[in-house]
Amino acid sequence: FGERYDLPIPLDYFLVGAAGAVALSFVVVGLFVRRRPGDFDYPRIDLLAIPWLGRALGRTPLPNLVKLLSVAAFGLIVATALFGVNRPIENLAPTVVWILWWVGMGYVSALLGNVWMLINPWKITFEWAQALIGGDGDDGERGAFAYPEGLDVWPAVVIFLAFAWLENVYPDAAQPQKLGILVVLYSLVTWAGMAAFGKHEWLRRGETFSVLFGLFARFSPTEVRSAGADRCATCPGCAAAGPSTGSGRPADGKNCVDCYECFEAAPADERRLNLRPYAVGLVRPAGTTTAMALFVVLALATVTFDGLTETSAWVDVQNAVWPVAELAGGRAVQAIDTAGLLILPALFAAVYLAFSSGVRSLSGEKVSVTDVAKGFVLSLVPIALAYNLAHFISFLLVQGQLVIPLASDPFGFGWDLFGSAGYRLNIDVIDARTTWIISVAAIVVGHIVSVYVAHETALRRVADGSRALRGQYPMLLLMVLYTATSLWIIAQPIVNDP
Repeated sequence: FGERYDLPIPLDYFLVGAAGAVALSFVVVGLFVRRRPGDFDYPRIDLLAIPWLGRALGRTPLPNLVKLLSVAAFGLIVATALFGVNRPIENLAPTVVWILWWVGMGYVSALLGNVWMLINPWKITFEWAQALIGGDGDDGERGAFAYPEGLDVWPAVVIFLAFAWLENVYPDAAQPQKLGILVVLYSLVTWAGMAAFGKHEWLRRGETFSVLFGLFARFSPTEVRSAGADRCATCPGCAAAGPSTGSGRPADGKNCVDCYECFEAAPADERRLNLRPYAVGLVRPAGTTTAMALFVVLALATVTFDGLTETSAWVDVQNAVWPVAELAGGRAVQAIDTAGLLILPALFAAVYLAFSSGVRSLSGEKVSVTDVAKGFVLSLVPIALAYNLAHFISFLLVQGQLVIPLASDPFGFGWDLFGSAGYRLNIDVIDARTTWIISVAAIVVGHIVSVYVAHETALRRVADGSRALRGQYPMLLLMVLYTATSLWIIAQPIVNDP
């Protein structure tokens, strides 16, 4: 960023002010959001009912064109990774995978909707393969085996943890050839999972990025529905797997909401693509399982760990444990970071369970602490989204510009296909001051939305409004503490405290 940004007031003042704003939002939400349990609803507009928009989205070649472009881009990324020069800054694959896709798709999912379900290249190519070999009409929904119910979304949890290790610890994750091999291996696992258990079954439970981006999309202003109530009643995605991943019927039980198995199987006149208020998808009853709750905590903890490793505090930790880590030889740093990546999510889970115990005690719920934790875990999603935005915004806007020269020379062979190979990054596109302002705003707003989601969830779970409000005190304290902690982490590599 060039010169560092000096805060106009001490950092502590920012932390106290942000925490106070979150606390104040709790008072406002408590005063004005007074809904009896079970009657949660929200306004929605069917975009497919708008004639020109409905034709563009559903009755033209546009969706198929988007799918074709997605698969073509996927093929190009694999090809450049495996056969291009093995230098990250000169090869298109690392920039697209780690910047445009990994960072950008999270923003798209939260701000627009679950676009990943349309452009997922593994899903598209599997469907093409099914059509090519001549399926039996079930669109690949019946796999060779029944998915074990006890497995839930644990495959997605394990794969996400492995992905987080690659992102935060593995030193060669950006080397094109190794990245290409990893992409090919993940592709084989994904295709095998869809073949073994059915396309949507694996996408709901095993395909990590479908689970993650679907989770983020619950915050978004769009949803899909199917008007076929009979289909919803017999759909495995609604009746069984749906509640654990956020799909399934809403409270009225009349329509499928965000169940893509029903949506894709429905005739055109029964499909709905609704515009809705932000964050209401996180309030709908979800019946979240233990595995899905852990997935949410893991998503929040890993991005926090990514930010923590950029602070001097983490350097102090590394120095403190270095004598022990040296037993790993030349991989001491990786050993320390791996331990941190495992310990921090465990710590997050333990703290969250402790505060959930407080919620249970004050609200008087006659359920286990883990049931309370699972019930409120979706209120952490806006926090994860806010921290993602705060942590990655400058990375996306500055490093993301690499796609401009690399588009002309994707393999690094010295081409200039579009005349942009000589482009130089504009590091002034966002400065430290703007980054800090966006970070503060995103984190505060994200925590305020989390307060709202938690409050709505409490009203649904506890009939007595006063007990529901009282039960939210521990959750509010948790959010206030994390507001201050996340802002402190974001501030370390960006600002100087006066």
